[in-house]
Amino acid sequence: LQRMLSIAVEVDKSPNCNSCKIADVIFPFILNIPLRSQREAFLNTMESQLLRCKLLELLFQHSCDVPTTLPLSLSKILHFLSHSSVLLQYQDETATWQKWDEMLQYLSLLLISYQNVMLAFPLAEHLRSSLNDRMDLIIQKAKPKLQDSDDISHLDIQLKIEAFINQMQQVLGQPVPLPIMEKLCMLR
Repeated sequence: LQRMLSIAVEVDKSPNCNSCKIADVIFPFILNIPLRSQREAFLNTMESQLLRCKLLELLFQHSCDVPTTLPLSLSKILHFLSHSSVLLQYQDETATWQKWDEMLQYLSLLLISYQNVMLAFPLAEHLRSSLNDRMDLIIQKAKPKLQDSDDISHLDIQLKIEAFINQMQQVLGQPVPLPIMEKLCMLR
C-alpha cells in the first residue's frame, strides 16, 4: 500500500497537487484507525514524505482550535504546538497526558517529514517538483528555497514550548510527565 501511494504521488507533473488529493481521500480513514500503534505504524511506514506531511497537516488542522492559513512551514508547526490537541475518535479511554504524547509524536514526525521535503536534500523543492524538473534541478545544483515563515528564532521556539508546558500543567493539575518532556526536548 505504501509503495502504491508513493507511486501515485509521483505519476503526474505535480506531486504536491497529487499528495493533497490523496491526503484528502485517506484522511477520514486515519481518523477511524482504532489504535495509536496502528496509526503510528501507518504514518511511520509511509514512503512518500510529501504525502505524510499533507496527512499530518490535515490531522493538525482538524484538531486546531485556532485555524491558520499559513503554508506548511516551521511557523505553522509551532502554531500547531500551541493550538492543537489531536483528539481522535478512539482516544477516549487513554489518559489525558497520553493524548498529548501522541500529538507531540505526530508533531515531531511532521517536522522530520517537512525537513526531508524542504531541507534535508541538496535540492530545496526536491519532492515538490515533477521527476523531469528534479533532473534539471540536479543538473543546476539548485539551493534550498526557504519560505518567510520558516524564519523562526530560538526565542520563538522557547516561548512556544514554555507556553505548552504551562498549558499541560494547568490541564493535568500536576507536573508534566517525563515522556512529554522528552518529546518536547526532541522537538526543540
